[in-house]
Amino acid sequence: MSDFYPPQSLAELEVLCKQLYEGTDLAQRIQAEKVLLELINSPECLSQCQLLLEQGTTSYAQLLAATCLSKLVCKTTPLPIQQRIDIRNYILNYVASQPKLTLFVIQALVQVIAKITKLGWFDVQKDQLIFRDIIADVKKFLQGTVDHCIIGVMILSELTQEMNFVDYSRPSSKHRKIATSFRDTALKEILMLACSLLKEMLAKPLNLQDQQQQNLAMHLLKLVLNCLNFDFIGSSADESADDLCTVQIPTNWRSIFLEPETLDLFFDLYHSLPSMLSQLALSCLVQFASTRRSLFSNPERAKYLGNLIKGVKRILENPQGLADPGNYHEFCRFLARLKTNYQLGELVVVKDYPEVIRLIASFTITSLQHWEFAPNSVHYLLTLWQRMVASVPFVKSSEPHLLDTYAPEITKAYITSRLESVPMVIRDGLDDPLDDTATVFQQLEQLCTVSRCEYEKTCALLVQLFDQNAQNYQKLLQSSSRNPLAVSIQEGRLAWLVYLVGTVVGGRLTYTSTDEHDAMDGELSCRVFQLISLMDAQLPRCSNEKVELAVLWFLDQFRKTYVGDQLQRTSKVYARMSEVLGITDDNQVLETFMAKIVTNLKYWGRSEPVISRTLQFLNDLSVGYILLKKLVKIDAVKFMLQNHTSKHFPFLGVNDNHCLSDLRCRTTFYTALTRLLMVDLGEDEDEFENFMLPLTISFETLGQIFNNSFKQEEAKRMLIGLARDLRGIAFALNTKTSYTMLFDWIYSAYLPILQTAIELWYREPACTTPILKLMAEMMQNRSQRLNFDVSSPNGILLFREASKMICTYGNQILSLGTLSKDQVYPLKLKGISICYSALKSALCGNYVSFGVFKLYGDNHFDNVLQAFVKMLLSVSHSDLLQYRKLSQSYYPLLECLTQDHMSFITSLEPHVLMYIFTSISEGLTALDTIVSSSCCASLDYIVTYLFKHIAKEGKKPLRCREISQDGQRLLRFMQQNSEVLQQMMSILMNTIIFEDCRNQWSVSRPLLGLILLNEKYFSELRAGLISSQPADKQEVLHQCFGNLMEGVEQNLLIKNRDRFTQNMSVFRRDMAETLRCEGVSESTSSEMMS
Repeated sequence: MSDFYPPQSLAELEVLCKQLYEGTDLAQRIQAEKVLLELINSPECLSQCQLLLEQGTTSYAQLLAATCLSKLVCKTTPLPIQQRIDIRNYILNYVASQPKLTLFVIQALVQVIAKITKLGWFDVQKDQLIFRDIIADVKKFLQGTVDHCIIGVMILSELTQEMNFVDYSRPSSKHRKIATSFRDTALKEILMLACSLLKEMLAKPLNLQDQQQQNLAMHLLKLVLNCLNFDFIGSSADESADDLCTVQIPTNWRSIFLEPETLDLFFDLYHSLPSMLSQLALSCLVQFASTRRSLFSNPERAKYLGNLIKGVKRILENPQGLADPGNYHEFCRFLARLKTNYQLGELVVVKDYPEVIRLIASFTITSLQHWEFAPNSVHYLLTLWQRMVASVPFVKSSEPHLLDTYAPEITKAYITSRLESVPMVIRDGLDDPLDDTATVFQQLEQLCTVSRCEYEKTCALLVQLFDQNAQNYQKLLQSSSRNPLAVSIQEGRLAWLVYLVGTVVGGRLTYTSTDEHDAMDGELSCRVFQLISLMDAQLPRCSNEKVELAVLWFLDQFRKTYVGDQLQRTSKVYARMSEVLGITDDNQVLETFMAKIVTNLKYWGRSEPVISRTLQFLNDLSVGYILLKKLVKIDAVKFMLQNHTSKHFPFLGVNDNHCLSDLRCRTTFYTALTRLLMVDLGEDEDEFENFMLPLTISFETLGQIFNNSFKQEEAKRMLIGLARDLRGIAFALNTKTSYTMLFDWIYSAYLPILQTAIELWYREPACTTPILKLMAEMMQNRSQRLNFDVSSPNGILLFREASKMICTYGNQILSLGTLSKDQVYPLKLKGISICYSALKSALCGNYVSFGVFKLYGDNHFDNVLQAFVKMLLSVSHSDLLQYRKLSQSYYPLLECLTQDHMSFITSLEPHVLMYIFTSISEGLTALDTIVSSSCCASLDYIVTYLFKHIAKEGKKPLRCREISQDGQRLLRFMQQNSEVLQQMMSILMNTIIFEDCRNQWSVSRPLLGLILLNEKYFSELRAGLISSQPADKQEVLHQCFGNLMEGVEQNLLIKNRDRFTQNMSVFRRDMAETLRCEGVSESTSSEMMS
């Protein structure tokens, strides 16, 4: 076995199983996996699997056999049809004869049956679709013992799941065709079969102690759920967003859904089954409640909704089952789906609406009060109330919606329950809900709509609670014997109250507001601004991070709502604030904002969350021009512009207490600061020099460290901080004048230090990444800021420095050799992707004349292109597409090179060209449209270059002979590797005909060139596709292909390309209509791809 020969004896196979499934030694497991791989690829695989199944002494032996069979039937090159039929029949007979097998073995064997059935769904033997008789086979199981019945249901359940599973390693068009055919021919029958078995089960006296009965019920409910979760229309919706979706039930299922007995069955199952199973019944009801509206007429929909509401009422009147967290969660989802799919106007006219809305409100209030029970389910309840309240203005029904009664109760329950949670969290050491800010923000966003219903009640409650808690807090602070526990509880409550005030103030944007509401916002805001003053007066002696984060949330909500360009100057929010705080307009609010920002940056340097949130707030303030003009007049801003040093803002300090990643927020700080500087900077170089003084001092210090003692850690930290600071500054300098000032400051004095750092610390991405990102930012010609004066060499000088840095990094990084899977991205690929991004910016920036380099014998351009190639060849094709940032920098760079530097592409060695063409070929089918569009563009430029070269060849004068050698090299390569372009034509044709083509225009551009260069191969493709289809369709397909090339000439002029693109759009639509039916051969797509 050590030489990886497949084992022969049963004993050897069982040892292998033990190592694979029970072994704790990692090396042994890896060895066993290699042997398993050998076993799958060996000719004896089937006989070895049979040996394990029939004579294996452990369940793991049978599991190994099932695993091998599963991998065997999924091979890209399928087994012969007869062999697959034999395997399927063998497994069916095997599980029928041994129904007491371990569950995981049955599951694994059932998976093999499902995979064989799916992959062979369209396979024909003796004019029969041989793998579609699976339901007939299963019915034999359903007539046997309970164990047999369970196996039959498991087969159907696994088959439904497998049909719905998208395997991205196979053509998605083929999957869609199989799934659609399965939906239309088998799925309805499977659902009806499952429902009838559940009815039979419910009709008999249920023995809940019988484990077999429970298992059967569980598998039947899972089967129904798999049917209802089927992707009926090929949307492949993101499962994380499933709670907003509609279930696209096929129209021919209407009869099932119109029978009231169907819904009654699942409500009865919920009430009859134990909690583990009843939650599956509720999961099915969630899908029933999400059925698309258009399945019913208006009266039918009203009746269906009435049955759903009747079921809700019954559950809430008998709430014992909801004590189970699983049931509770599914029921909350069920309630949310009711409002997602039905309008408030439809709900209020339902017979039991008043009673049901009262029960739901009571249930919601109880849920909010028990905040520690199933906290992830609250989101669904708040979704229901948020959507109900948001719909109030659109209800035309005369029936009362009663939300003005219940919504304030929900708001009150949320507010009071959060405050009551604080003592329990602090005293009992429970998880604090405030630590999960993502959930808190999500809930607050929902609450802001609910809280605006009967807003006066919400405000009165918040004012009362705020005053009460703020007074208690002040008393505690003034008390001589301060109790830390009591102070923490009070601060926790204040944090919640500040979040809640921010929420209701932010709610003004989502709900129709009045002057009275604005005045109430003023009342609430006063209290928070007063609390800010109180808290800041305690610094640095005592502080609370959660209150600070809540204050920043409030300030941001207040900024969005009451500060800015759209605000009416007369807003009533300032009436109360001017009385209490002397704040009369948004200018004074901005002063308060800036004072708070400066305070936080001074005193919260050690709290990364507070600093990063504060800087994000500053960044948001600095985006609008009108606000910027107001901000620069504020003293706090002037102070920041003149004193951005670690003395005043400790977070800028570089010391060993900081983790290297903590320095990231500096970029945000300097971006905002530079925007403020730019308002009045103009051409004042002295002002810029003064602003840069702290960075100048740091660089000078760094230069001395490099030259003398060279304390590595200190130097690294300083350098990382400087690179991040400069990147923030460079990002904000969007004018030629200001950017030139930065360039003059950094070019000769400090860029050499960055080059040295890259050379020294290339192994440490914490150092190289910020420096490379700074260089990439400096190469960006945003707003034409790099279009220097005609007498300036700055563009070329900048490119030379970037070239040096990329070459240094590229050569050094390649010396690392082979890296492990978990290290390859952080240590190598991330840096390469930034280098590619910088190079792309330079090539597309239009500020460097690259022809100058060759003219004057300067090799910087050639060197950086060679570095590009070396780095590229060190990356595998799979990594190129697997890492999104790498693919999104490589493919656009390749597009630039093929557009403007074809002489470089044609000069490449054949193996490099083959690598690039393979990368384009694989990128054409990428899901990321940036990648696939760049591949199409690159291919188009190459094909166009070839086409023009061939067109010129016959009529070229002597003077062109030199130039055409480049084209000749490429043409020779293409003639020797003709399959390259043919493969790409197949891929593009396949995309157009069979796939969901999201960038049709991009695909059409290279396709015309490919067709004109390979007319013979195009004819073969067309003939192959047409002949593979039924005879009655061939004439229509022939006509489609004829229309594709109608009016298209033998050239690649824009007018001709546009004509082809229009034709292709029509061709795609016509082909889709022609092929959209049952009998179309599924093998065509894969044949075109091969």
